[in-house]
Amino acid sequence: MTVGNMERAELFDAGSKGRGLRAAKELNTGEVIFSEPSFAAVVFDSLATQVCHSCFRHQANLHRCAQCKFAHYCDRTCQTACWNEHKQECGAIKKLGSAPSENIRLAARVLWRMHKDTGIASDSQLISVDQLQEHVADLAAEDFKQLRADVHKFLQYWSYGTRQHSVDYISHIFGIIKCNGFTLSDQRGLQAVGVGLFPNLCLVNHDCWPNCTVILNHGNQSAVSSALHSQRRIELRALGKIPEGEELTVSYVDFLNLSADRQKKLKERFHFDCTCEHCSKHIKDDLMTAVADSKPSADKVKEVTAFSKESLEKIEKSRVERDYNEVLKLCYECLQKQENVLADTNLYKLRVLSIASEVLSYQRSFAKAANYAHRMVEGYRKLYHPNNAQLGMAIMRAGVTHWHAGQIEEGHSLICQAYRILMVTHGPNHAITKDLEGMRTQTEMELKMFKQNKAAYQTMRDAALKH
Repeated sequence: MTVGNMERAELFDAGSKGRGLRAAKELNTGEVIFSEPSFAAVVFDSLATQVCHSCFRHQANLHRCAQCKFAHYCDRTCQTACWNEHKQECGAIKKLGSAPSENIRLAARVLWRMHKDTGIASDSQLISVDQLQEHVADLAAEDFKQLRADVHKFLQYWSYGTRQHSVDYISHIFGIIKCNGFTLSDQRGLQAVGVGLFPNLCLVNHDCWPNCTVILNHGNQSAVSSALHSQRRIELRALGKIPEGEELTVSYVDFLNLSADRQKKLKERFHFDCTCEHCSKHIKDDLMTAVADSKPSADKVKEVTAFSKESLEKIEKSRVERDYNEVLKLCYECLQKQENVLADTNLYKLRVLSIASEVLSYQRSFAKAANYAHRMVEGYRKLYHPNNAQLGMAIMRAGVTHWHAGQIEEGHSLICQAYRILMVTHGPNHAITKDLEGMRTQTEMELKMFKQNKAAYQTMRDAALKH
């Protein structure tokens, strides 16, 4: 079954996994298998005034909708481009007096869209939205109670006079959102800012070591006319060569968790038992729990692991409170305890290294931050797929840290490595890849200067840092 822009992927029966998508032809590394605009999407409640409700870009000085006073936009062009999506929502928010939670807003947008276009919005959509998996019957008691409360609030919000739906059908839509909602990031791909529904993407099954990755591409939002704005859309991209007939998979969870923890998360959130090769054979679990080469005693490992767990809870609490000196104090204590006990691929050590390098960079202690970032990246390389987007982003951050620390050779090398990965995962037109391209050019120029005259380079760099 191949339709519209889906000529590279086809729907098939994936056995115990239900429906799935597979490659309809051989695919190359970095190839866009399909792109898909959202069927419906909303900005998170917490960011409603900071992110454009049309293009999902993080912006300062957004313009507020004069009618509902809730939706915010970059400018008149973004507002016009979004009016079809926002029109009924606008009236409902005015009638209610305030905007309901993101879940309720998304369910309403899904139903309004279904009334307008039925459940299929384009020729290339392989399945109607209401045919997606929902798992309402499998929900835990607490989740079911929350769903019922959402349905009750939804009925108050749903505009008077529009088509009414049964409680069961509305519950079905909420179940679909819970199982299939895709988190949307801002234009730099650095922060989660909303949630949307992409019907074709929902057909791609999970694997902890997938052959594809999903990226949100914000498209062209610089056009003056809203008619020329390209829609926000996801792109499914191949992480390596994929032979014809092979199932297309993405990972629903971060790989940097033990197989049992990934399985638990997948069971709780998506209601299936992951039997992928990496889970079944516990691949890389040994590295994620590895101890130092000095072979410490089992009791020592147990003691340091418990200390690390406790420290990470305290670190997170101090991070939330923005007490960064306390965060660093706790990180140093923890790393000291872990020294010669836990290996650099151990998850507890990696989490502390990551936080320490991030906070030190924020405090502009770049030389120290670069040291921790280097150790973290070396650990990540041994664990992640070589074309994993998380790995690419981590290498990029490490490259920038080394660059700021004046370690131009290492900085340039890391930025080039990150660029190679992000060309596969994000493609050449993504904002973050373009940023990296600029950094790569800049560091290449600085590296030439450094090699020609180290003293002159150092003088130039010191002068730049003072500004």
